[in-house]
Amino acid sequence: MNPKTPRQQWMATLARATRDEIASLLGVLPEHEVLKAPETGTVMVEGRAGGAGRRFNLGEATVTRCVVRLPSGRMGFSYALGRDHRKARLAALLDARLQDAAAGGELAQGIAALAVRQAAARDLASRKAAATKVDFFTLVRGE
Repeated sequence: MNPKTPRQQWMATLARATRDEIASLLGVLPEHEVLKAPETGTVMVEGRAGGAGRRFNLGEATVTRCVVRLPSGRMGFSYALGRDHRKARLAALLDARLQDAAAGGELAQGIAALAVRQAAARDLASRKAAATKVDFFTLVRGE
């Protein structure tokens, strides 16, 4: 798997975060211009048989996107599952702020802490699912 850039990492974290988590990281809304207002559409979700097999269309997912620009000229983008326009706008603002090295340091620490909490939650869910695993086997009777 290719290593992710810092921006790819924080964008993935923001996409998985709740609106309240994003709002708490951002605090007061910075001055900004909305270049593309939050809009909702659908995307096709693909799956792979066994995780590595042939691709197939799993179905559609609802996604909301937004693009903003800060007075510094930095542009922020976001794509969020669902129809939450506020979450998409807040995530785009955070993306723009994180690109600024001066403002991004403190925010980057908050994003890193959020990513750790998300990883812990995924690990817990994975362990719970593994605990319910059933091994099926067939006994062959000799006759």
